Amino acid sequence: MINDRILILDKENIRQKIKRIAYEIFESNFQENALIIAGIVGQGYELARQIMIDLNGISDISTQLVEVAIDKAAPHYDEISLDIETEKLKGINVILVDDVLNTGRTMAYSLRPFLEIEINKIEIAVLVDRGHSRFPVKANFTGLELSTTLNDHIEVVLKSDEFAVYLN
Repeated sequence: MINDRILILDKENIRQKIKRIAYEIFESNFQENALIIAGIVGQGYELARQIMIDLNGISDISTQLVEVAIDKAAPHYDEISLDIETEKLKGINVILVDDVLNTGRTMAYSLRPFLEIEINKIEIAVLVDRGHSRFPVKANFTGLELSTTLNDHIEVVLKSDEFAVYLN
């Protein structure tokens, strides 16, 4: 325990979870020529980047990393933007990625820009699913399902010098 933080996953565990998620994404999309890996700003984007690296190592599917910019504290107020021209998404499969799935609110709002385009399929990947759904969002690919109280906080750190998941 460090500063009242309990280590849930260390670097080796996280790398293992990311690799497994990449394999599951490949298994679900092996017939596709291209995939968009869309990471929610912050740790979701970094997780998406790590998943894409592993996916590129195990398949020849063309992948593109996209950042989903959203205000996680107030997703219903601000516009949600993508760092790609929406025309490039037509007919393609999208994997929407975030670090933690808690209530599903951020994920639900993050789907909005993709629902305005004729994409082929959307799947969701998260490192940790806390299981406190208030919105009809379920992850297709999950690294760890962790039962927590509403007062608990999950902190995901994906930096070059530290990969860790903590329970606060």
